Amino acid sequence: MLETKTAAFTFVKQGIYYFSRRVPNDLRHHYTTSRVMFSLRTKSVAVAASRATRAAQKLDEHWYHLRIQEVDLPGRHLLRSTFGQGAASAAESVQHAEDAVTLSEAVSIYLRLKGKNRPDTFHRAAERSCGYVIDACGNKDITAYKRADANALRDALVARGLAGSSITRVIGTVRSVMNFAASEIGISLQNPFSGVYYDRRAGVADRQPLPLDVIRTLQTKCRSRDDEARWLIALVSDTGMRLAEAAGLLIDDIKLDATIPHVVLEQHPWRRLKTDGSRRLVPLVGSSLWAAQRIVEESRSDRFAFPRYNRGETTNANSASAALNKWVKGDVPNGCTMHSFRHSMRDRLRAVECPSDIVDQIGGWQTEGVGHGYGNGYPLQVLAKWLEAAT
Repeated sequence: MLETKTAAFTFVKQGIYYFSRRVPNDLRHHYTTSRVMFSLRTKSVAVAASRATRAAQKLDEHWYHLRIQEVDLPGRHLLRSTFGQGAASAAESVQHAEDAVTLSEAVSIYLRLKGKNRPDTFHRAAERSCGYVIDACGNKDITAYKRADANALRDALVARGLAGSSITRVIGTVRSVMNFAASEIGISLQNPFSGVYYDRRAGVADRQPLPLDVIRTLQTKCRSRDDEARWLIALVSDTGMRLAEAAGLLIDDIKLDATIPHVVLEQHPWRRLKTDGSRRLVPLVGSSLWAAQRIVEESRSDRFAFPRYNRGETTNANSASAALNKWVKGDVPNGCTMHSFRHSMRDRLRAVECPSDIVDQIGGWQTEGVGHGYGNGYPLQVLAKWLEAAT
């Protein structure tokens, strides 16, 4: 439901200001929608008013240029035949203007077609990343952006203090949105956001693996405390699962009665998987097997393996990460977190000379090469053999 307007050309939805302006009837044929709407990404009325005013001014200027392109030139029929070439060029320009879209419209196209059945984070990433461009360079026709605009975006992101990895995600998303929209409307685009230089290592901290003796200490403490949070740590410790993967498990995903006890990792509405390769079966050994047994033994009416992290519509992996990182902090070296269990598992499997494609299958990592896309992968007994060797 739209709430009361508090600044010109805006409305408020869930505390966030949005820009909204009707497209004039005489220009409606240039647009795929009757209204220009996008998030202003602020809860401040003053900031919203400023951004909305700038957006409205840019629209007015753009609409003025669209209108003068369509005005009939008096005496056109009296011009020499050389005008024919100019007229053709003008017609092409008008056609191009009809085909082209602004960046905010490109985001709408991208999310409408690619955003179906995707999580809210996918939508927010596209809107936020392209919002950075609009703030830094304006909401232009996607063919009007130049390398100077891409550099201006980079400089703005650096000024915000974003790490190199975050800048990579933002620029990559902008590039994808523009390429997809250009493909959809059938125009060629030399994307200026390709090949932008910046320090990709800036602000990026290396994630360190946990030493094996530290893992053993934590596993012992988990068995001693023997509660839901400690079961989650132990489950991750000897499987190498991502924390979110484990936190979103159902009781039914834990197969203790199978010949080889294992967990089934598959997509759930409340917890999606990072990649297609993340769908997998992971054998349960060592402390992970103990944790799975305790989870099933203590399960009652709740279908979730970890109810405390599944009380809303989505698995609250961030809450789990914050709580568990706080608990392990006193026992792990600097720079190590819950995610370090995953790094450690890769090193542990290397230490027993496990083949790299088996390592990838256990951890749900992408294996390079066309051949690895064939077949169903290694059977559970092979995966279990290597996990037991590393435990």
